[in-house]
Order: sequence, then structure tokens, then C-alpha cells
Amino acid sequence: MTEAITSRHNPRIKLAAQLRDRRGRCEQQRIIIDGVREIGRALDAGIACIEAFVCEAIMSDDGHHLQHRLAATDCEIVLVNQSVFEKIAFGDRSDGIVAVAKPPRTELSSLTVQDEMLIAVLENVEKPGNVGAVLRSADAAGVSAVVVADAGTDLYNPNSIRASAGTIFSMPLIACSSDEALAWLRRHAFTIVATRVDGAVDYADMDYSGRCAVVLGSEAQGLSVAWKSDDIAAVLLPMRGVGDSLNVSVTAAVLFYEALRQRSTKVSTVQ
Repeated sequence: MTEAITSRHNPRIKLAAQLRDRRGRCEQQRIIIDGVREIGRALDAGIACIEAFVCEAIMSDDGHHLQHRLAATDCEIVLVNQSVFEKIAFGDRSDGIVAVAKPPRTELSSLTVQDEMLIAVLENVEKPGNVGAVLRSADAAGVSAVVVADAGTDLYNPNSIRASAGTIFSMPLIACSSDEALAWLRRHAFTIVATRVDGAVDYADMDYSGRCAVVLGSEAQGLSVAWKSDDIAAVLLPMRGVGDSLNVSVTAAVLFYEALRQRSTKVSTVQ
């Protein structure tokens, strides 16, 4: 550690602050992670943290513990004062630590296909908070991987990381086109379940066992025509009120847990 950075105009601080924007993340090929929980889960997943900005004046006890954990790796600890920390931190986080890391890189071809495998596909979901919320539900329900097709946002937007509570690092997360995702699912004989407001099958009547992919689109546009085919099952969630759709993260959670219920029941029956 060197002497604390006290200027908000320090070049190193400017580079870190640029990671709040998609352009900065793309140009630097780095991401920024806020908070003890999120950074800890990144480390648990083997994410390489390059540097951590630490404000000891506001750091929590958990933050001190994480600082020592980071220092034991190749991560450089950079001390900053509170004014500088506020420039690079997200919102009112009081953990007193922000990390910069290399984003994970996962390709569809690297996934190990199993007989019992649940994949989530998000097509053109633009709000990073929704992506993060879906990832949090996917982690909880035991989804094997999440594919973001024709992404409306970059995968490791700080809002996605925060909304996922750090679970974004707990499973493979892949960006590709809808055509690539569909071809891969068909090649590996997945049952493909697309959520549509005009779906012909109630979601609870669908069989999610075996290799299964649940495909969700944006609230504004729904799924593209790529996901409308005879070999793709279209399901819907019943809507009893005046609304015609749910938030995509809520829809995802309902379907993931129905798949988990069915799979758990199947295992219990076999035993």
C-alpha cells in the first residue's frame, strides 16, 4: 500500500470511475465491483481482482477482513480518502471497499452438457437490474447457466452485479446471439420453453425435466420470431388482474422454482 490518494482528479481514480460506464468497461476490459458481499463472492468464484480501493475511515469490520483476504492475493490495495471513495463507489455503500477485476469469459462451447440441466436464456433484456435479479433467482433455484442473447446491456454492469447480490459470479454467464443460442440448444437436444403472452400451455403443465432451457424476453418487446417454432413450447403465466405481463425477473423466478419443484419431486420418487 502507498500513501492514500486524496485527489479526485488522480489518473488512477479517473480510470476506475470510467468503469461505471459501458464504454469504459469495454475499453479497459475491466469491471468494478462494489461491496463486501459482492467482492467476496467474486473471490469465491475465482475472479481475479486487480486492485481494491479502500477507505479506512468508513470501512466496516467485514471490509477489513476482506481487505486482508484481497491482500493475500495479487490484488493491489489502494488507500483513498472519503471524497475520492465517493467518486468511484456506487450509491451510499458504506463497506468502504471497491474492487476492479477482470471479467469472466465463458463460451457456450465450454459448458459441460449433462442429462439433467436447466439453462436460462434472456433475450434482449435491457435493464441491468432485471438481469441481476434473474441471476439471483437462477442461483437460488439451481439453474446451471444463464445465456444472455442479443444483449441489451453488457453482462457485468455494476447494476447487474448489485441486483444479483454477487451471485452473478456463481454460475456460467454467456453472451451470444439468439441464433447461436438456439442452434446450441437444438444440437444438444434441449427442451426449449419460451414464455409468451400468447402461449398455449400453462407454465405449471409443462415438463421441465431433463435438458431444458427456459427462454425469456424483454417486457417491452417479448421474444423475437427466432423463438417461435414447432419445436419450441410456448408457455404463459395466468394473469387474473388487469395487467398483461409480469416483470421478467418475477416470471423467471416462478418458472425456475416450478422446474426445481418438478426435479426435486422426480428425485424423491426415484429414491
